[in-house]
Amino acid sequence: MGAQILDGKEVAKKVRAQVRREAKIFTEQTGQTPCLAVIIVGEDPASQIYVKNKKLACEKCGFLSREYALPETTTQQELIDLIRTLNSDAQVNGILVQQPLPKHMNVSQINEVIDPDKDVDAFHPVNTGKIMIGNAQLLPCTPAGILEMLDAYEIPIEGRECVVVGRSNLVGKPVAMLMLSRNATVTLCHSRTRDLAEITRRADILIVAIGRARMITADMIKPGAVVVDVGVNRTEAGIFGDVDFVPASEKASYITPVPGGVGRMTIAMLMRNTLAAAKIQAQKNKKE
Repeated sequence: MGAQILDGKEVAKKVRAQVRREAKIFTEQTGQTPCLAVIIVGEDPASQIYVKNKKLACEKCGFLSREYALPETTTQQELIDLIRTLNSDAQVNGILVQQPLPKHMNVSQINEVIDPDKDVDAFHPVNTGKIMIGNAQLLPCTPAGILEMLDAYEIPIEGRECVVVGRSNLVGKPVAMLMLSRNATVTLCHSRTRDLAEITRRADILIVAIGRARMITADMIKPGAVVVDVGVNRTEAGIFGDVDFVPASEKASYITPVPGGVGRMTIAMLMRNTLAAAKIQAQKNKKE
């Protein structure tokens, strides 16, 4: 019997519906409609699709969206100046700088300029630190989407062995922290991990975000494990995840498809963060 599919499309739809209901109440109470500002630098085709999808998601949730499309030649300082303008714009609740940025820009520096209360990607060091101590109000969208999906299918986390393959600041590290905060026992693996297969075979929950097509094969998966595939690898043969899906789905109890899995959750959680950011700012304005 094959694994049950973790349907990100369906769960994301429910998250968006909930966000839309809450946003309507928020607007009635405050007179403000949540607003997301997205900045894109250059003309990367994949980035343009992501920005378009974010705009559509805003419409579905009843949010305002602003798009700032800057040429590839934009300087680091020009981008910083725009972010600072948006930081001080009371109408803007969330700021997202679409990555990848051109090579002449320092991504870490850009992330640090965004007001932590408007940082809907949760990349600012303040928000990263809050995740570490378990006190975050804004969570990175992909890791938060993974937990949301596990919860939607009532998959228990506490006490289970979780192996994360990939240590990026975007997914690997924060999802390890979030699983730890939910009382999983977490092992974080990477490109220099020895005997990777031996470790992945211990996992009750295996989360893969390594960026290599079909790297995790069925023999690396414990029978009955929950497999969450974050990878999106565009190859000449099509789009593949980091997990060899067909044989893996015969071994796992639950598995995410690519596409249609975690990617759908990422934008839904971005909408949730934008609303959360609007609430944080409204609360601060009350106190002032």
